[in-house]
Amino acid sequence: MSGRFDGKVALVTGGAAGMGRAISLAFAAEGARVVVADVNTDGGEQTAEIIGKDGGDAVFLRTDVSRSADVEAMVRTAVDDYGGLDCAVNAAAIEIETTLLADCPEDVFDRLVAVNLKSIFLCLKYEIGAMLERGSGAIVNIASVNSFKALPKQSVYTATKHAVHGMTKSAAIEYASAGIRVNAIAPGAIDTPMLRGAMAARGSKEEDVIARLSLLGRFGQTSEIADAALWLCSAESSFTVGHVLAVDGGYLAR
Repeated sequence: MSGRFDGKVALVTGGAAGMGRAISLAFAAEGARVVVADVNTDGGEQTAEIIGKDGGDAVFLRTDVSRSADVEAMVRTAVDDYGGLDCAVNAAAIEIETTLLADCPEDVFDRLVAVNLKSIFLCLKYEIGAMLERGSGAIVNIASVNSFKALPKQSVYTATKHAVHGMTKSAAIEYASAGIRVNAIAPGAIDTPMLRGAMAARGSKEEDVIARLSLLGRFGQTSEIADAALWLCSAESSFTVGHVLAVDGGYLAR
């Protein structure tokens, strides 16, 4: 363990699988005490168990990030159990819709907005509150390449990720002077269960998706998002504020 986050407390939403799990494990490997939050109890407990078996310190809290009471309790757990909050990565999200806008059911719209956007608002609200008490902190929101570019049959998902982009920048402007840095990551085609599910729903072939979304001829790995998240939360990025970092295999370069 390099100890880059020794003595620090990190909170990760969406920690049951995919990018959220990779980020949780990476924080723990570098010495942070980690609050793992997810609505998926089995996966979240497994993430915390892996951390414990590797000698780390983690607690899992079942959290519906679209509910204010759940998010407030999540942050309060970090403060009460570990003494404060230094870093937070808001990685919880749900899949892209598969229909044209006019065919998208209203309940799908409501769910995407609740999980992909409202959750960011709620997490920022309570995380910033805890960090103000500490006088410093770093927050990373997981956005998407859809924060920069629109794609067909993804209008609602794209809208939520554009909004995450804007909220990240606004929050950064408001709280930088208080010692709180807010940034975001815009992942491209990362090999996660969510990506695989979206491909299956569309009947997409892996080689076609890679050719369309990556200049490197492969999917990104969750560990590559974890590396970026930890960098944005570390002292190494101390002059980086209000930035949305694309980790996308060159997709947005086209």
